[in-house]
Amino acid sequence: MPELDLRESSLRRDRITRQRLDRVIPAVMEESEIECWILVSREYAEDPVAQTMLPATWLSSRRRTILVFLREGSDVRRAAISRYEVDGLFPSAWNRSSEPDQWRALRSIVADGSPASIAVSGSESFAHADGLTATEKAQLLDALGSELAERVVPGEELAVRWLQTRIPEERPILEEACSHAHDILRRALSREAVTPSVTTTEDLEWWLRDQVQLLGCPVWFHPSASVQRSGADLRGSFANATKAVTIEPGDLVHIDFGILWDHLCTDQQQHGYVLEPGQTSVPEGLQAALSSGNRLQDILLASFEDGRTGNDVLATALDAGRRAGLDPVIYTHPIGYHGHGAGPVIGLWDQQEGVPDGGDVRIFGPSAWSIELMNRSEVPEWGEEKVSIMLEEEAWYEDGLADWVDGRQTEIWAI
Repeated sequence: MPELDLRESSLRRDRITRQRLDRVIPAVMEESEIECWILVSREYAEDPVAQTMLPATWLSSRRRTILVFLREGSDVRRAAISRYEVDGLFPSAWNRSSEPDQWRALRSIVADGSPASIAVSGSESFAHADGLTATEKAQLLDALGSELAERVVPGEELAVRWLQTRIPEERPILEEACSHAHDILRRALSREAVTPSVTTTEDLEWWLRDQVQLLGCPVWFHPSASVQRSGADLRGSFANATKAVTIEPGDLVHIDFGILWDHLCTDQQQHGYVLEPGQTSVPEGLQAALSSGNRLQDILLASFEDGRTGNDVLATALDAGRRAGLDPVIYTHPIGYHGHGAGPVIGLWDQQEGVPDGGDVRIFGPSAWSIELMNRSEVPEWGEEKVSIMLEEEAWYEDGLADWVDGRQTEIWAI
């Protein structure tokens, strides 16, 4: 299993960050009609947006790091009001010899640009866009003075657009990430990781953690493993899943698992079936249930369209799924720097009528998505009991087309 080369990854990440700053920032500032954007971040009190713009060797902000964007015609000037150089991504704009006060240095550069609008972090709908602490906001407004402070507006739209937008150069990185995660998932749903009547779901979760550590990258959430079996309700709810169940022959095993590779997250869910003595293949009813889940995936991807809101896509896909005889639940989200990324929310598992605010954001490309959903199907071999097929795979949306980044599960793995 190849390990992540940290030096190469660092160089690649900085190239991507520079390309994103050069291309994405001017576009989103023009679309949002914002003339100035200020991000203030402190070590151990990080702004999630600012973190995505820092050099790869900066594992956090340093003291107080202030990043400034100023529109100048069709161009955007980038500047750092920081005690430390931001490694070429943001030219230094603070001469501490002539102005030792960081806040006054910020006010000077903003006043010189005289922007009509000044965006700062603040959002009720997206935590990613709410990274300005109360202390820093108070000091920022005080430093700007009353005239400039009156021009301050929430930077939610800028933050969400920046985080949701992918560039073509990021797709190969996401493909790598998904491929590595798929390899680990396939091994997890095999006798390499599962010994029937011995291995517990908790054992399997920690096996996944160990494998990711060997790969040289982190997970962004602790994996979850659960089982469904005929005549027993062991899976639990999303909010209160059953723990440490011993995996037995005849169990349908489900894993939810995601890694952070380079700077992009994955989020995947797949199933394996533990063969009973004498069985040589997965029961047809379970395989048919997975195929129905695949059908729901197809319906959802076909519902993606530029300009549609997450709630629009949710309603369309649920209606089409029900008309196709499915029993769907959809809870899909953007993915990128963050596993649960900023952008249109396409349902939550407990909000199938639409999601206020987050579901009202519009879809655009290029963007990456975690296509997460569930379909319930009756299984003849289990006395017509219903099984929940929970699937999740990454898709890339661009030019009106959503397609799989690294394929999807179409057969339940036999364990």
